[in-house]
Amino acid sequence: MKIRTGQPNVKLTETEFKERYLQQFYDPTFSSAEEELKKITHIAWQNYSAGRKAPLTEKAGPKFKNPDYDLSVEWKKAHKTLNKLERDQKKSKKPVFLIICASPRNEHTCPSELSKTFRLSKMAEKKIHAEGFQTEFLDLSRLTSEYGKKIYPCKACVSTAMPLCHWPCSCYPNHSLGQTQDWMNEIYQMWVRAAGVMIITPVHWYQSPSPLKLMMDRLVCADGGNPDPTSTDGKDPKLAKQIELKGWDYPKHLKGRAFSVIVHGDTTGDENLRRSLVDWLHDLELIDSGPLATINRYIGYYEPYATSHDALDKDVQIKEEVELAARALVARVKQIKNGTFKPAERGLEEIRKK
Repeated sequence: MKIRTGQPNVKLTETEFKERYLQQFYDPTFSSAEEELKKITHIAWQNYSAGRKAPLTEKAGPKFKNPDYDLSVEWKKAHKTLNKLERDQKKSKKPVFLIICASPRNEHTCPSELSKTFRLSKMAEKKIHAEGFQTEFLDLSRLTSEYGKKIYPCKACVSTAMPLCHWPCSCYPNHSLGQTQDWMNEIYQMWVRAAGVMIITPVHWYQSPSPLKLMMDRLVCADGGNPDPTSTDGKDPKLAKQIELKGWDYPKHLKGRAFSVIVHGDTTGDENLRRSLVDWLHDLELIDSGPLATINRYIGYYEPYATSHDALDKDVQIKEEVELAARALVARVKQIKNGTFKPAERGLEEIRKK
């Protein structure tokens, strides 16, 4: 079993690092703190050189394979929180619904106008509230409009070996690389708290908008991810490969939640995106809420972008369909919670787990 390597070295020299680090202080107003910035930049260079990914650690403890392993304090806290939320979600008699507004468009940044997706998402939220349930609202346009909101890309640890992909993701934060302020730990909590998830999204170039895709890729750890980083000695690829080859059970950390998907476009691509999102959620072993809850529609077909909100104003049926999808999601969650939903594959074991 060989670990394949050979990509070019990406390590920066001290000069390169400091030049790049200081780019974030380009605004001349920082010039009054020039000496302080030199000190901070030098510390940042030392941390980068030493590879201080997780500067604060503590012993993993008895619940892990290697209790003496030094685990990141941040990861351990995130892991503990998700475990508690999972227990609470299963016991709760008052399910929470997660509504995901997947458009990057936000009135408080360059577009200067809210998205149709946001309006549709708020319609769904209102309907679920009318059904007597609580919601959480995940507006992915905060990535483009709010200071410090980031979702870093997946590093594809799973392609080295599934056990190298930890649940929750342990790739971030990476303090030595400045990869901090990652939003995903909050987003993992939203998904775990939810009994039902509703994704409402536009089409971008035949595919999902980039914020949605970033979130999807980082949720790969929910699809077979390893809840014990000590078993792989952190990120040891050889250990991870050995564990997978001995037999990995690919735990489904979000299994059993219900979902709904609403995709809207204006010319093309809506059906393909709806199918790919539904397939992805099925792979996570979430439960669809039926054909009324997974739809794709055009709003203002081939009409000008400038009047697209006017087209939505006139489209009474899409509003009714979004509300109907929300009701179908609520109905499915009720069935799951009261035990009346019986999946056709109940009692059957998947042949190829991955």
